[in-house]
Amino acid sequence: MHPGAIAAVTPDKPAVIMAGSGEVVTYRRLDEESNRLAHLFRAAGLQPGDHVAFMLSNHPLFLAVAWAAHRSGLYYTAISSRLRSDELAYIVDNCGARVFIAGADLAAVATSITAATPGVELRLMLDGVAEGFSSYEEAVAAQPVTPIPDECQGADMLYSSGTTGRPKGVKPALSKAPLAEPNVLLKLIEGLFAPSADSVYLSPAPLYHAAPLRYCMSFQRLGATVVVMERFDPEQYLALVEKYRVTHSQLVPTMFIKMLKLPAGTRARYDLSSLACAIHAAAPCPVPVKERMIEWWGPIVHEYYAGTEGNGFLYVNAHDWLEHRGTVGRSLLGTVHVCDEEGDDLPVGEHGTVYFESGAFEYHGDPDKTRSVQDPKGRGWTTLGDIGYLDADGFLYLTDRRSYMIISGGVNIYPQEAENVLCLHPRVADVAVLGVPDEEMGEQVKAVVQPVSMAEAGPELEAELIAYCRERLAHYKCPRSVDFREELPRHPTGKLYKRLLKDEYRARYQQ
Repeated sequence: MHPGAIAAVTPDKPAVIMAGSGEVVTYRRLDEESNRLAHLFRAAGLQPGDHVAFMLSNHPLFLAVAWAAHRSGLYYTAISSRLRSDELAYIVDNCGARVFIAGADLAAVATSITAATPGVELRLMLDGVAEGFSSYEEAVAAQPVTPIPDECQGADMLYSSGTTGRPKGVKPALSKAPLAEPNVLLKLIEGLFAPSADSVYLSPAPLYHAAPLRYCMSFQRLGATVVVMERFDPEQYLALVEKYRVTHSQLVPTMFIKMLKLPAGTRARYDLSSLACAIHAAAPCPVPVKERMIEWWGPIVHEYYAGTEGNGFLYVNAHDWLEHRGTVGRSLLGTVHVCDEEGDDLPVGEHGTVYFESGAFEYHGDPDKTRSVQDPKGRGWTTLGDIGYLDADGFLYLTDRRSYMIISGGVNIYPQEAENVLCLHPRVADVAVLGVPDEEMGEQVKAVVQPVSMAEAGPELEAELIAYCRERLAHYKCPRSVDFREELPRHPTGKLYKRLLKDEYRARYQQ
C-alpha cells in the first residue's frame, strides 16, 4: 500500500512514465528518491506536523517529492507553476513552509520570493541551481535509500485555485498513521473504479492540483503505472491510451470538448479498447458533451463532485447519469442539503446553496474564510460555494457558483447555462459568460469568446453566436453582446479564472 512495499516485490516496474520524453521512474527509484529526501527532511530538523512546499512542472520526480513528505508525516503544499511572485510568496509564507523546492525552469519566480518568505530554512532546486538555492541532487545524494525509522503518513495542504479570490489553504487533520494504512480516498477509488497493480493510469493535468496528485499517489499505492502528460493535447491523449493500454484516467470537461472537436477520422484512428474507466470532475459537464462521450467511449464514464476541502463526495456512473441527465451524482460521503439564504432546507427541485452536513474543515490561518463557508444556522455544515438542486432520488444538479450568478432586472441568471450552449458551437474554442454593469438592469449578460480563428472575430460571428444561444435558451439567459480575445484565463486543470474577467470588466465600466 505504498511505494516501498511495491518496490520490494516489483522494483523494475514503471511507477511513472513521462508521456513526452518517455522517461521512466521505476518503483525502486521512486522509493529510493523519496527515502533520501525524507532523510534530508529529518536532517534539517523537520518532524511530523511540520510543513514543506514545492513548485514543479510535471516533472519525473514530482511524485517522489510528494511521497518523501508524505512518508515523513509532513504537511506538503504543491503549488501551481503558473503563479506570479506575489501569489507564490503568499502561499509559501502562509502555509509555514520550512523547506521550499522548485524546478530550475521556474528559477526566475522561485528566487524572487526569498525576502518575502523568511520562514523557509532550506531551499532546493531540481535540475540546476540559482541564488539562494542548493542543488537538490547534491543534497539528497549522500542520504540513505532506506526508510526513515519513524515513518508515518503526512497530508497534503493544498490551496484553492483562487478563481473566486485569494487562494485558501485547506488544512486537514494529520493522522500520523502507519504508511501502509489505506485512507478514505483509496477505499473510494477501489470500491468505485476497481484498480489493481495491473492498471495504467493516465494523468493529463498538472500534478499540483488536488485530484491529479491524490489519484496518482493512490494508484501508486496499488502498484499501478502512472503515465504523466507534461501538458494536455487531445490527439496525444488518444495516442497514449493506445500506446500504453491505459485502463484508468481522470479528465475535466474542457478536455472532452477538445477531443470531440477533433476530426472524426482522427478520433477513430486510435484503439481505446483498454480504457475501462474514464473519471471526470472539477466542473459540471454540459449534457450534450457527456452524451457524446458516452456514445463514443461507452458506459465507462464516471463522474464525481468533491472539492479540495474534502467535505463531501458525490458520484454517478454512466447508467445512472443517463437516467438523471445533468446530475453530478448522489452523496457517498456527507449528507447534502440545498438551502435558502437563511439556511433552511429547500424542497426538491428548488435552487439554493449546496451544503454538506459532515466533513468540517478549516482554511489555514483564516477563521473568517472558514466561517464564510459555514451554514447560517451554525450547524457545522459547509459549502464549496455552488448553487444547485436535488431531485426526488437524491441526485444533485449544479446550477453555477454562487459568486458567478447574474442579477438582471431582479432575475437570477446562471451563466453556466449559456456557456454550456456556446462551448459546443463549432467556431468557439472557449467561452466565459458573466454579468457586466448595466444602468437600467443592474447587470447584463456578456459572453467573452475565444474563437477557433481570430480572423473570424467580428460582428457577424457575434450575431451568429447570440442567435445560436437564443435558439436553445430563453432570451434573457443569453448574451446581449460578445467580446472576442485570443485566449481566456483558464487554469490548466480546466477551471476558468472568471474572477479576473469580472474584475477587468467591473473596472472598465467604472472608468
